[in-house]
Amino acid sequence: METYIKNIRKQGDTVGGIITCIVQNVPIGLGEPVFDKLHAELGKAMMGINAVKGFDYGSGFEGTKLKGSKHNDIFNADETTQTNYSGGIQGGISNGMDIYFRVAFKPVATIMKSQQSIDSEGNIVQIEGKGRHDPCVLPRAVPIVEAMTALVLADFLLLDRIYRR
Repeated sequence: METYIKNIRKQGDTVGGIITCIVQNVPIGLGEPVFDKLHAELGKAMMGINAVKGFDYGSGFEGTKLKGSKHNDIFNADETTQTNYSGGIQGGISNGMDIYFRVAFKPVATIMKSQQSIDSEGNIVQIEGKGRHDPCVLPRAVPIVEAMTALVLADFLLLDRIYRR
């Protein structure tokens, strides 16, 4: 990945990518079934990060290719599931399995190549980035994704403490 990004930078261009986040040991029961679904709040937090263009969890868009009989997570006697297509969240509530999701980041807009744009009067002009710009935000975005995830889970853990009193 590092070599690829360095080559993109030498070309004066930028690249996007996908960060996968896996959260282990999440207690069963965090989230709500309607308005404050755990996956919805995670998605909202991730979509609030600059340069994010997509969020999916569990099987995500790939799950659309499966039949329900294959996609359903069947529970075991110990409350785990045989598969984890749901990404650790069912019906908006954590089920105790690993929570996993992906966050897609767009390429950085400022490139070091000449490209066409328009000026404030609508005239076609050529622009080119100058100065120091990252060719890819992914290396810097990993701790941001982790921190946003931790904040969402901390909120739900605090709410869970209130509900269980």
